[in-house]
Amino acid sequence: MGAGYTQVSLTKPVLPRWVPMPAAFRTRRVLATSAALVALLLAVLLSLAVGARPIAPSTVLDALLHGATGDDAEVVRELRVPRTLIGLMVGAALGLVGTALQGITRNPIADPGILGISQGSSVAVVLAIAFLGVHELSGYVWFAFAGAALASVAVYAIAAAGRGGATPVKLALGGAAINALLLSVTTGVLTTRASALDEFRFWQIGSLDGRDTEIVGQIWPFLLLGAVLVLSVARGLDALALGEDVAKGLGQSVAAVRIVGGLGATVLTGAAVAAAGPVAFVGLAVPHIARAVVGSDHRWVLPMAAITGPVMLLVADVAGRIVFPPGEIPAGVMTALIGVPFLVTLVRRKAVPA
Repeated sequence: MGAGYTQVSLTKPVLPRWVPMPAAFRTRRVLATSAALVALLLAVLLSLAVGARPIAPSTVLDALLHGATGDDAEVVRELRVPRTLIGLMVGAALGLVGTALQGITRNPIADPGILGISQGSSVAVVLAIAFLGVHELSGYVWFAFAGAALASVAVYAIAAAGRGGATPVKLALGGAAINALLLSVTTGVLTTRASALDEFRFWQIGSLDGRDTEIVGQIWPFLLLGAVLVLSVARGLDALALGEDVAKGLGQSVAAVRIVGGLGATVLTGAAVAAAGPVAFVGLAVPHIARAVVGSDHRWVLPMAAITGPVMLLVADVAGRIVFPPGEIPAGVMTALIGVPFLVTLVRRKAVPA
């Protein structure tokens, strides 16, 4: 080689391992994360204080920190604390699930419903109610989790069969097919077992009402496991966003990223759907909101989604309590009513990445 030239291998992309980030963008990410945490704290306070029976924030703090007695303190500790904890856990889980599935499938509208995972939980709960006599929410947890896992395995097995493996298109088509099949099974069972319809309908809407600390104790290990699995493939999701060939050139195992990320998403979905029912829209909208705020780096998007998801779910739950007091609108209904206009605004402003 002549002077001034450097030999470069053409067999593998030569890319920098680290690219300096503008200081202004780093500052924006830190400020956005701080603002999201403040919003989360406010959402928790609202969830504990606001409802058909308003309770002063000072009473809430006394009930939590000083063991205050009285009707208001009992409402806070016995009813609203478990409800708020479930909202925090389910919201974080759905935010992580949506982000992981959109990254794995490279489909901007992917959520737990598109791959049939939520419907798998629904079928399992219907069968448990109709044929096994399960009538307690604590009993739904295990059936919903098992149904989500089986549906995920079925979708991946269908997509992985044949030439090309589990491509994004095959995953979406396999999910649509499994979703339609499971929906037919659910409808068939409910048609022949009308006694199970009312009980299942309450669960299917998606709600935080009526949950207790027993549910928290049952689902938190699964949420922790799922979160660890999803967060462990953050860099792999970044590489996968560039295309499968580029990801392989960067040393990423595409199959491993999809399997680990998909397993984490399945665990999170099963636990979240078991605890609160198939809450709609959070898994779809939250990843777009997170990316619009902190960019496309999944090491930032995933934590932001885990913060933003509970904010959306808790605010929706609080809004549902006060719209038509003393009655309540389930959180699963309110998430769509609140989230759809916000996502449409992001799309119109072209803030949602393609």
